[in-house]
Amino acid sequence: MKPRWRKLGHVYAPRGDRWWARSHALLPTPEVRENGTVIRVYFAALDQDQYGRIGYVDLAAEDPRRVMAESPEPVLGLGAPGAFDDAGVNPSCCLRHGSRLRLYYIGWQRGVRVPYLLFSGLAEAEDGEEFRRVQPTPVLDRTPAEPFLRSAPSVLAEEGGFRAWYVSALGWTEVGGKPYPTYVIRHARSADGVVWRTEGPVCIDFQDADEFGFGRPWVMRDGDVYRMWYSIRSRSAPYRLGYAESFDGLNWERRDAEAGLARSDEGWDAEMICYASVVDAGGRRYLFYNGSGLGRSGFGCAVWVG
Repeated sequence: MKPRWRKLGHVYAPRGDRWWARSHALLPTPEVRENGTVIRVYFAALDQDQYGRIGYVDLAAEDPRRVMAESPEPVLGLGAPGAFDDAGVNPSCCLRHGSRLRLYYIGWQRGVRVPYLLFSGLAEAEDGEEFRRVQPTPVLDRTPAEPFLRSAPSVLAEEGGFRAWYVSALGWTEVGGKPYPTYVIRHARSADGVVWRTEGPVCIDFQDADEFGFGRPWVMRDGDVYRMWYSIRSRSAPYRLGYAESFDGLNWERRDAEAGLARSDEGWDAEMICYASVVDAGGRRYLFYNGSGLGRSGFGCAVWVG
């Protein structure tokens, strides 16, 4: 299957009238509800001091451009002062685990020699309205082999446990006079979804010296094929979407030309496209994504047309 997408258009950006959502709708993360008729999309918004919290909008599955409801308050707030998520939380993926909804999220702190630190947290909820942290420390934390950054997991529940694909920094570099992490996509396994072990080779690595990072991966399984969408970060161009396939989830073939979604000539997503998430709902496959400004312009949606 070669993914081809038709843009439906811009969906949502905060109006700026809520204390916790003055700007941005970053990392749209869908959850299908109400027997497939509603898509709840979690996102991170910023307050006036640029601290990030997670909220949501409910969209009609038959037409995801139609906003049915918005969260009046954040469903996950800041971590305690000094914790790994004390400056912000961004959603990464969510899945059902028994009667509870699990939300894997990106926790961030502001740095001094580097602008931020990113590690992965886990929160749970009964109804998706108020999430509580499973633990105050990351579920993907530093290790001797990965000391800089481990975050943005895409998690699948499979027989015998869980699998995750996440970004892992090799170090920091300078691009345009600013520091950025250099990061690849790796794979991990877990029996309970909380304690993880990294496994296998690097899944998505740089194909040339121009590339230096990959934004939040999103993995789906279609029969025997794993499909991954990710954001390519390079020195010469803004974020663009990449795509890869695998039969075992460990060894991936990059097929970036088949990502199937490019920047518009003008408008809210003319500068970049990034942080894609893909979901099946209402008999269709949808792709949600951020456009220009790394979420400042909000998020939009495209539909797979085969």
